Amino acid sequence: MVARLTTNASYSFDRLTGLGNAAFAIDVLERWRDEAAQNDQSAPIHATLIGLGRFDTVNLAYGEAAGDGALAEVARRIRLLAQDELKQGEWIAARIGGGQFLLAAREACSRERWQWLSEALTDVLSAPIAPIGGVGTVRLWPRSAMVRMLSGERTEHLLDRLAATLGKANDKTGARVTWANDVYALPGYRSAQLEADLIAALDRDEIEVVIQPQYDLADCLLVGGEALARWQHPTLGLIGATAMFAIAERAEHVAHLSRHIAQRALALAAQWGSDLRLSLNITPDDLSNSGFVREFLAMVANSGFPAERLTLEITEHVLLNDLEEAAGKLSQLRGTGMRIALDDFGSGFCNFGYLKLLPLDYLKLDKSMIEGVTDNPRDLAVLRAIVALADALGLKVVAEGVETEEQRALALAEGCLLFQGFLCSPALSATEFLRLVGKHAANR
Repeated sequence: MVARLTTNASYSFDRLTGLGNAAFAIDVLERWRDEAAQNDQSAPIHATLIGLGRFDTVNLAYGEAAGDGALAEVARRIRLLAQDELKQGEWIAARIGGGQFLLAAREACSRERWQWLSEALTDVLSAPIAPIGGVGTVRLWPRSAMVRMLSGERTEHLLDRLAATLGKANDKTGARVTWANDVYALPGYRSAQLEADLIAALDRDEIEVVIQPQYDLADCLLVGGEALARWQHPTLGLIGATAMFAIAERAEHVAHLSRHIAQRALALAAQWGSDLRLSLNITPDDLSNSGFVREFLAMVANSGFPAERLTLEITEHVLLNDLEEAAGKLSQLRGTGMRIALDDFGSGFCNFGYLKLLPLDYLKLDKSMIEGVTDNPRDLAVLRAIVALADALGLKVVAEGVETEEQRALALAEGCLLFQGFLCSPALSATEFLRLVGKHAANR
């Protein structure tokens, strides 16, 4: 879980990215250190400092607005990977300043796994960032320094070690991820081996599909579920969808992984035997495939799951190389009764081109759009503006990350239709979701 704030809210957050700032990071790390001193059995503390190489050239080439948008997208990707991969303990993400970000965690994590997570994070941050404000595609060059906090170590010393190591890494060709002290250096889990492991896991049907339940905001009745992927790696432990797709991209197996998840999810949903909807994520690799529509329709028909109960989700921040071609393919699928959703809306700089051209039915609000709405007037004003925009475009609004009854009631009052989040349920295994479906049927 994310660490709760213990500092004054006036300086706890970075206004641009919504992450914690340096003061927040220091406060939490010091609290963790003090608690570890009182409990010998506490989980180890790991931290990674990320530096964005060539970031100044983004501002020079495209202007500060594009640079700000790139930083907001970097923050979103860091948060998404942490939410996917760091589920067993506490974690924080902060913008330390400029193009530097910190990810830290307190959980039972080996040094080998932390190194892999840091490598996965640099891969995720290296992916192109969709055009912002009409400018060209932005690509950043992240490098990372890792550290495992020593017993009783001062936070300032830890951050100094990270900064010094990152500075040295910037002077070395190919040094993308480096430990802050050579005594902790590990050979790591080679990328080629991890890619081979993923391909083998796909062949052996070892990628698990879990379902995130979705509910009606008005009465909290189950209306469907979103298919998500998890991989229990024998050495590195649980790997979530964000990192998994980064590995698949290196291995040029994104389409294979996406198809595998869709097939598994459709087979599961065909067992629900009710009016529940299934949401599937569609990747740019899918839409760039000339035969995607034909192959996807055949897959749906073979599954026995009705096309009219299927929602396809496109993430707002993904880079669609040919937007008009993607819109045409989605329109063909929508013509069969499927619905189209724009996911993670509002977590970065909004891509209004997608709103104009894609045949959308739903806007799915990123959880950051819901977190502060009950006590922050500005957050509430932003939510109202997005709902008004959706109404003007004839779109229904889905709220993600609803964790409290107060958030649910407010989202309902403001005009949102559906929600998903810990208030009613986390993501469930196929068996657990089937039990939930049974309860749903009994209550109708």
